Amino acid sequence: MSSHQPTIVFLHGFAESRAIWTEFIRAFPAGYQLFTLDLLGHGDNISDGSDYSMEAQARYVAEQLRQQNVEQALLVGHSMGGYVALAVAEEIPDTVAGLVLFHSTALPDTDEKKANRDKNKDFVLRHGVGKFMDSFIRPLFAPANRERLAAQQAFLEAIGRDTPEATVLGGLEAMKNRPDRTHLLREARFPVLFIGGKDDVAVAVESLLPQLALPAESYALLLSNVGHLGYFEEPERTRHALLAFAEAIYGITGR
Repeated sequence: MSSHQPTIVFLHGFAESRAIWTEFIRAFPAGYQLFTLDLLGHGDNISDGSDYSMEAQARYVAEQLRQQNVEQALLVGHSMGGYVALAVAEEIPDTVAGLVLFHSTALPDTDEKKANRDKNKDFVLRHGVGKFMDSFIRPLFAPANRERLAAQQAFLEAIGRDTPEATVLGGLEAMKNRPDRTHLLREARFPVLFIGGKDDVAVAVESLLPQLALPAESYALLLSNVGHLGYFEEPERTRHALLAFAEAIYGITGR
C-alpha cells in the first residue's frame, strides 16, 4: 500500500470481522485506498495472545499502518472499532487525518454497562459463545429492520459464533475497563464524524449529543429507525455521509 493515495481504514466491532465491510465499501470510488483488517482475536487474526485491550488493539493497528507505509489515514470505527480508533489517535495522533465514530463513543462504560458486561461474561462461561450470539445480535437492529434484515442478522451471528471464547471474554472485559477518551475529542486536530442510530440500544444517541460539541470540527448523522448497525440498516445514507466527510478531508471527488 502506498502512502500517497488517500487512505480509509475500517475497524470492525466486538465479535465481528473485516467481512462486515465487504458490501459497504464495494461502491467506494477508485481514488481511495481502503484498508480493512481483523482486530486481534477476530476473523482470521487468531493467536494465543491474551491482551484484548483497546491499547493492545491500537498498537496492532498502528503496526499494520507502519508496515503498509500509511502516513495518514481516515479511521472509521464501528462500535468497539471506534474505541480502538480513539486509542490509535492517542498512540499515533499525527497519522489520523479524520475519525468516524460509527455507533461508537469516547465515553467509558457506565456502572450499569459494566454490570451488563459481567453478566454477558457469565452467560458465555455457562452457555458458550453460540448461545450468546443467539440473543446478542438481534436487538442491535432497530425493531423496524429485524425481519427485513434477517439474512444480515444471520451473517453477523455466524461471524460471532466463529469468534473464540477467549476473544469474546477478553473483549467484554477490555471494553468494560476502557478509559474515558473525551479529552481526545477536545484536543483533536482532525475532524470527527459521529454516525448514530436513534434506536441504538448499545450507544444511546442521547449520549452522543454532548460529545458533538467537543471537537473543533465535528459532524453528525443521526438516523431514525436505525439501531447499532447502520452499515446494514442504512448503507446508502451512511456511505454517502462518510464519503462526503472523506472528500472534505482529502479534497477529492469521484462519487
